[in-house]
Amino acid sequence: PWVWSAGTPGVGKTTLGKELASRAGLSYVNVGDLAREGELYEGFDEEYDCPILDEDRVIDELEERMSEGGVIVDYHGCDFFPERWFHIVFVLRTENSFLYDRLESRGYTGKKLQDNIQCEIFQTLYEEAVLSYKKEIVHQLPSNTPEDLERNLDQILQWIEQWMKDNN
Repeated sequence: PWVWSAGTPGVGKTTLGKELASRAGLSYVNVGDLAREGELYEGFDEEYDCPILDEDRVIDELEERMSEGGVIVDYHGCDFFPERWFHIVFVLRTENSFLYDRLESRGYTGKKLQDNIQCEIFQTLYEEAVLSYKKEIVHQLPSNTPEDLERNLDQILQWIEQWMKDNN
């Protein structure tokens, strides 16, 4: 199966994705790291103080790996990935008080901090996922505490196990 983990920065996608890959024996791709390593950018956003992802080059870079299957993809947005790539999409959600502290500890300030908090408040990435994929494959998961992480891992591992039974 191909699993995509989405959500605002700071919600726990990387922690979940790496642990899930380890427990399920799947490969893990962090799109931010992939872009950094391959310099898959098309410019720099001064306002947010970050590089602008070259989405076409990211897709080219991932295409072969995705066609083999068994991949967990970790990235905040999703509207540029081909629909065929994913069997299930998990959008992690975090309460604002937790998220604010996590982002602040990463050095987010000003507009970048406020916009990411608003993105979470307005469920922007969940809405984007529902518009980009079949609604029945998009699931929201709470990601506030270590207990949430364990519950999410158990739930996703059960889904993967069921998917393997149904499709092999």
